[in-house]
Amino acid sequence: MSDSAPRVSVVVPAYERASVLGRAVDSALAQTTDDLEVVVVDDGSTDDTRAVVAGYDDPRVRYVAHERNRGVSAARNTGVEAARGDYVAFLDSDDEWLAGKLERQLAAIAERGDGWIGAYCEVLPADPSPVSRALAALSRRFRRDGAREGGRELAESLLRMQVFMSPGSTLVVERDAVLAAGGFDESLSIYEDWDLVLRVLSRGRIAHVPDPLVVVHQSGDAPGEAYARNDRRYLDRNAGLVADLEARGVAVERVHRLGVAGHFLSEGSFSAALDYLDLGVATRPADLARVALWTALGVRARLRG
Repeated sequence: MSDSAPRVSVVVPAYERASVLGRAVDSALAQTTDDLEVVVVDDGSTDDTRAVVAGYDDPRVRYVAHERNRGVSAARNTGVEAARGDYVAFLDSDDEWLAGKLERQLAAIAERGDGWIGAYCEVLPADPSPVSRALAALSRRFRRDGAREGGRELAESLLRMQVFMSPGSTLVVERDAVLAAGGFDESLSIYEDWDLVLRVLSRGRIAHVPDPLVVVHQSGDAPGEAYARNDRRYLDRNAGLVADLEARGVAVERVHRLGVAGHFLSEGSFSAALDYLDLGVATRPADLARVALWTALGVRARLRG
């Protein structure tokens, strides 16, 4: 790596996001840590994505393009391969960072010392609806304590869905660790970032910065069937850890089935949700409250229909 290589490469996958891409790139360039580059990977867009990037008169902004749409995992992998920094930081094209994000995370990694290879932070919804606020409050109310940083202990918290780290926009990690872990699984379109984190955690520890330093903008949701399919592959890819947790009495499979049921319920696919719900949900207050709220969302979705 040359002396002019940046410390951090910000990888921004973009597909048909010309209208919001500038917001993401601007937030990366506005970081208090300016030793960076922004690698925008145009994943086969047909809109003005190329023109948006070309409009930046800044040598830190780089443009890489796929000839056809290959999916977010492939776009991030292309960005990692093109990156020149010691660290890669991921930023979804519809999200934005607060100015001190990278500085806070790099400081956290340095403070913890050897073996700490990355960091993530909390997120802030751009326009929290009453429903999203209720879901967040419910999660905080009933969530069991779990490790927020570390190695194996963080992997367990992530797999048990005790941590929602949004690594697609919050994660900063050593580039070599991502490459050694094999990059993103290009067959996954959901949970692909969580899956990468689990593999990276086998190579080092990830720190937690407990403040919201990323503003997340909701750009739609995938259908329940997509969540079900991706969740199953995610669990199968990490079958060893799942089996170990299940043997210790941690109901990983049940937690994930409930999460899939929630997606079906929220979109109004009630019959599909029944395949993922167990009768014991009525005896678990936290799960019952979630099911009630998801069902209300599904009824509203059907009425709007």
